[in-house]
Amino acid sequence: MEKYLDESLSFEERSADLLSKMTLEEKLSQMTYQSKAIERLGIPEYNWWNEALHGVARAGTATMFPQAIGLAAMFDDEFLQKIADVISTEGRAKYKAYCEEGDRTIYKGLTFWSPNVNIFRDPRWGRGHETYGEDPYLTSRLGVAFVKGLQGDDPKYLKTAACAKHFAVHSGPEGLRHEFDAQASPKDMWETYLPAFEACVKEAKVEAVMGAYNRTNGEPCCGSKTLLQDILREKWGFEGHVVSDCWAIMDFHNHHHVTATAPESAALALKNGCDVNCGSVYLHLQAALDEGRITEEDVDKALFRLLITRMKLGMFDKPENVPYAAIPVTANNTKEHRKMNLEAARKSLVLLKNANGTLPLDAKKIKQIAVVGPNADSREALKGNYYGEADRYTTVLEGIQDYLKDTDVNVAYSLGCVLFQDRYHQQEDQFIYEATGLAKASDAIVVCLGLDERVEGEENHKSNSYGSGDKGDLQFPGKQKKLLEKVLDAAGDKPVILVNLSGSAMDLNMAEERCAAVIQAWYPGSRGGQAVAEMIFVEFAPAGRLPITFYKTLEELPEFTDYNMTGRTYRYMKNDALYPFGYGLSYNQYSYEALNAPEWNDDQLTLKVKITNEGTMDGEEVAQLYTIHKSPVLESPNCSLRGFKRVAVKAGETVEVQFTLTKEDLMMVNNDGEKVLESGEYTITIGGSQPDGRSEALTGQKVLRYTIEL
Repeated sequence: MEKYLDESLSFEERSADLLSKMTLEEKLSQMTYQSKAIERLGIPEYNWWNEALHGVARAGTATMFPQAIGLAAMFDDEFLQKIADVISTEGRAKYKAYCEEGDRTIYKGLTFWSPNVNIFRDPRWGRGHETYGEDPYLTSRLGVAFVKGLQGDDPKYLKTAACAKHFAVHSGPEGLRHEFDAQASPKDMWETYLPAFEACVKEAKVEAVMGAYNRTNGEPCCGSKTLLQDILREKWGFEGHVVSDCWAIMDFHNHHHVTATAPESAALALKNGCDVNCGSVYLHLQAALDEGRITEEDVDKALFRLLITRMKLGMFDKPENVPYAAIPVTANNTKEHRKMNLEAARKSLVLLKNANGTLPLDAKKIKQIAVVGPNADSREALKGNYYGEADRYTTVLEGIQDYLKDTDVNVAYSLGCVLFQDRYHQQEDQFIYEATGLAKASDAIVVCLGLDERVEGEENHKSNSYGSGDKGDLQFPGKQKKLLEKVLDAAGDKPVILVNLSGSAMDLNMAEERCAAVIQAWYPGSRGGQAVAEMIFVEFAPAGRLPITFYKTLEELPEFTDYNMTGRTYRYMKNDALYPFGYGLSYNQYSYEALNAPEWNDDQLTLKVKITNEGTMDGEEVAQLYTIHKSPVLESPNCSLRGFKRVAVKAGETVEVQFTLTKEDLMMVNNDGEKVLESGEYTITIGGSQPDGRSEALTGQKVLRYTIEL
């Protein structure tokens, strides 16, 4: 038996043996995402490119969970890990089925280029909805949970291989990403942009990291010595493989102009630690060798890491010895997975306004309800991007129709207006007049506005037909604002409920002023419309929280191209938010009671609180812990999330929640990028929101506050 087939040996020994048997030509054939078969060694072809942002994408039917930003709004890392486990189960089921049919093409492999743990620092960024929001702590915890769910818990084999992307300091503008140099200070790097990647590497042992398109502080990310060597491998001890973003290495010479030729770009990326190229520049590695820019040892170092990943996935072992290899195609999109999908959609919904207890609606008191707006019956608004195809889609309109089908309530529908102006709908006010007519004739009106991936998304993606992918402002595109205004005018005193389906913050000032209720539904997945309907008609009490800030104006933000965190996100913004990070209402009221004073024990600080559900419905509450310290010498965050727990609390009952902090949780990052623990006063808060005045005004509740001295 060949050593590389000997399952009793380590993956390192086996990979080294396999590598030693390969010719240079064979080695080079493995360096792009389309790795060729080497039949004499029993190596099948393999395509490294696969996606699983919120379900297995682009490979047929799969369970399509809410978009990542919606999953973040759950504030539930334990449930997110279960979702990722479902996704990896479906990935394994598809891989087995496709391989048995001889299909090893794109989107059929076990290397998933998810999660996206970039920081959503500016609401204009088109890809922000792929992330877990604006906070480095929340992103870290959710990133770790998602990676663990994808990769499984077997001590020897990976269930699938996760990939933390895009490393690093990547959050727009999309239109400039191929040439842009993101300048970030050491403080911002280590306080904001790097923590989630570090957690994925150190805690979750993520198997892969993807570089970004842009430069960071002058170096192209997919060929950055600072990022890939100094930080990722040397400082953090990363042992997996690095993949380039797709065609990003081509940007080295075409747009960044840090190199002059494709062989030079290939050499820069390879020597600095990029192991596999999504793109075609590594087809020039032979030329780079001929020109003396790289050695065969450089190729070996990269390919060794790639072979180990394939070994960990069990691709060279007997299927009966790989615990995940027998997962059948019938494990895809099961009844249980669909049930979890609906639960995720429910958990992701955020109730932003509920004047005078408008929601939930009582179907017995309504004869007619109007459902209007371009996203009311839109499947696109359920999907987000990087999605698989669902077995069934339930739009908001369909969800409300289904929910009320056995009642006497008539559900009327009008498009109202198209999502954004196009050449086929130049004269569309007749749709608005249809909607206003229904508003006058109905007892309640649900207006569904927002965006979809055609309006906010990835630059130059084939689906994006509206600009670069970024938003120019926070306004609803097309005639949506006019539609809402006219419906509100027509409705009079009757309740207008806005359901905003978007992956980012919008201008909701008018809705906050005039709508009876506002729901942020994100891109809620294939069962999202059912979840929205059930929430409107009291099947469950909402508990989602905002993972991003909804600003009052765009003018208060720095320039989009400015990567300095000053003035950005809840941690450094200067003004009050319209709807703050961490905010979300419920149909219940939850009270908090401190059970102990903060005391240190073995460098740990434990805080216990009682949470009581004072409402009439069983529900869930998201308890959040923040720290506040005003440094005399450093720019200090307004507050910093340092803990969260989503807990179930039955009506009238009380649960106990415990948070544990270490001194590292109280550290700040100085201007040199180093963590320091300053002496002085620290405030710790625990409650259902962050400790800002706007959250307290919106919720009518104050958080618990503790003071400690260090």
